[in-house]
Amino acid sequence: MRIAPKKNRVPCDRMRGFSLIELLIVVFVVMVVAAIAVPNILLAVSNIRLRASAGDLSGLLQQARILSAKNNTTYSILYATRNGAQIAFVDLNGDGVWENNVTLTIGGVSVAMSEPMIEFSGNTVAASGTPSGAGQPTAYVLVGDSGTGSYDNTNTLGFTSRGLPCNYDTTTTPATCTTPPAKYFVYYVTNKRVGAGGAGWAAVVVTKGGRTKIVTWNGGAWN
Repeated sequence: MRIAPKKNRVPCDRMRGFSLIELLIVVFVVMVVAAIAVPNILLAVSNIRLRASAGDLSGLLQQARILSAKNNTTYSILYATRNGAQIAFVDLNGDGVWENNVTLTIGGVSVAMSEPMIEFSGNTVAASGTPSGAGQPTAYVLVGDSGTGSYDNTNTLGFTSRGLPCNYDTTTTPATCTTPPAKYFVYYVTNKRVGAGGAGWAAVVVTKGGRTKIVTWNGGAWN
C-alpha cells in the first residue's frame, strides 16, 4: 500500500502582505529623510553654481588682462543681459555693448573676433555692490589692507596696456584708466538659493598688481 506524502501547507495568515500601518510607517520615514536631504542637496548645488560663476568671472578678468597687455590697449569689463541671462564681457571696441563680431587692428593687421564673455548660471548674478543690510556678509578685507578699502561692483574694472587693473572712469572723455589704482577690487557674486535658505555670496578679488583669487562667505567669514 502506497501512502501519499503529506504536502506542506503554509497557513494563510503567513502569506499576507504589509499592513496599512506598516506602509504608513515606511512612507513617514521616507518623507522625514527627504525633508532632511533635499535642502542639503539644494544648498550643495547652489554653492557649486555660485563658486563656478565666480570662477568663470575670475577667468574672464585674467583673459582681459592678457588681451590688454598683448594688444597694448586698455579694455574694460562690463555687464549686460543677453537672452534673459546676465553676462559679463570684455569690451574690446569700447562701445559698451557685447558683440559677436568685432574687428580690431593689432600691429597693423585687422583681426575679427568675438568679445570674450561669460554667462552667469542659474539664479546667480553679479551683485549691485558690497553686501549690506541685516543678515548680509561684511565687506571682504584683503590681508594687509592699509585702510583704503576696495572698489566694488559699482566701479568698472579695466586693464591698461601693461595688464594692470584700474578704476575705469567713464565720466571723462575719453575714459581714463590710471594705474596704480587707489584701491584693490572686490567683485561680489550672489544667488538667492531658491529652496535652500538665504542668499549665498562669493567674491573675486583683484589686487593692485592684477592677481585674482576667489573667496566665499561661509556664514561667518570669507575664506
